[in-house]
Amino acid sequence: MREALSGLTVRGRAFLAAGITAVVCAILLGQPTLTRVGVLIAALPLLTAMTLGRSRYRLALVRSVGPQTVTAGQPSTVQLTMTNEGRTPSGVLMLEDHVPYVLGTRPRFVLDGIGHGWRRHATYQVRSDVRGRYEIGPMSVRVSDPFGLVELGRSFRSTATLTVTPRTVPLPPIPLGGAWTGSGDNRPRAFATGSAEDVTVREYRRGDDLRRVHWRSSARVGELMVRREEQPWQSRATLFVDNRLSAHQGQGIASSLEAAVSAAASIAVHLGQRGFTVRLVTSSGDDLSTTWHTREPELNTRAMLEALAVVQPVTNTRIDTGWLAESTHGGLLLAVIGAITEADGPMLRRMHHHAGTALALALDVSAWAPASGAGLGMVPASARPLLVRQGWRAVTLRPRDRLDLVWQDLGRTSAHAARSGAAADEIRPVAQGAR
Repeated sequence: MREALSGLTVRGRAFLAAGITAVVCAILLGQPTLTRVGVLIAALPLLTAMTLGRSRYRLALVRSVGPQTVTAGQPSTVQLTMTNEGRTPSGVLMLEDHVPYVLGTRPRFVLDGIGHGWRRHATYQVRSDVRGRYEIGPMSVRVSDPFGLVELGRSFRSTATLTVTPRTVPLPPIPLGGAWTGSGDNRPRAFATGSAEDVTVREYRRGDDLRRVHWRSSARVGELMVRREEQPWQSRATLFVDNRLSAHQGQGIASSLEAAVSAAASIAVHLGQRGFTVRLVTSSGDDLSTTWHTREPELNTRAMLEALAVVQPVTNTRIDTGWLAESTHGGLLLAVIGAITEADGPMLRRMHHHAGTALALALDVSAWAPASGAGLGMVPASARPLLVRQGWRAVTLRPRDRLDLVWQDLGRTSAHAARSGAAADEIRPVAQGAR
């Protein structure tokens, strides 16, 4: 009853005040008829509050979002199904679904005449230009009487998740080298195609699991040998995104970080279409949701896009290269780099050393600096020169550049480097013979 009295609307409080005033005036003026009118007016909101307070509603809500994963700028439809599982009919229901601000305004519905077995469907659309993972719900319900004197609030606990992935651009095919690696110990060797495991042995290394010791080979060789279980070869790549806060400029969707994430998403989709299994690495380390255990390229690409949807800037100023401790030597490394300094040189050199092919899109972060020029002199220019000195093949990406054309430039750079390397290999034997 206390909750019901607290739910009196302005109209209900006005009725209660008018009734009490009429009763007081009737007593002072000696008008018994006015007393009965005042009691009736004051009792109406009280009786309504008592009725709603004692009512027990059993409302059920089912919410579905389709599709649950969309690209930034694309709409998604939310479907609501509400039923009254109780036997008590309710009055007017005012529904409001809680959605984040970036998805649009909160949808509101007004329902009337809800009896036993009542069912109603409602739909609305949400859309966001900002990537991320958003919770839709819960639904809040306001129960009102037909006179609008009392209004009680209820809420459902169920929510639904909507993932908004970055925008992508179709990229043309370019030559990519150093991409084929095994799924076991990553040691280059020939494999026959097939689905069965190819089991080989190698020398025991400190830290190997003793359950992998191959005793027959160990007895034949005279030293401990362990099984190296590898699957047929598959094309793998590591995608690195520089998400350090100090390496980017700009605000919101117009920042260099968003450009880097969008470029990385386009590269992930492109590699997935070419059959690559890709994992995501950021400045804070390896992303566990995009490990190489996902065998299907489509599932791997979806996991990559969902991981890129929630990439946030980190405050650390150094690039974490702990993920290089794994057996990743000889693979393909694609990096989207922000502003770097000479202090980042050792990390970039180590990344290049562990990759068979290291390609980079270097953002000209100074072009994303505020128009006022505040702090512009502290922002380094394109990171390409430093990357090239560390052995990378890199091109520069600016705000107005088309990503597909920059990607083609990166392919031409890789092709030129490959031709130069082949020419050097041909010249070297001739020079040795001349000596």
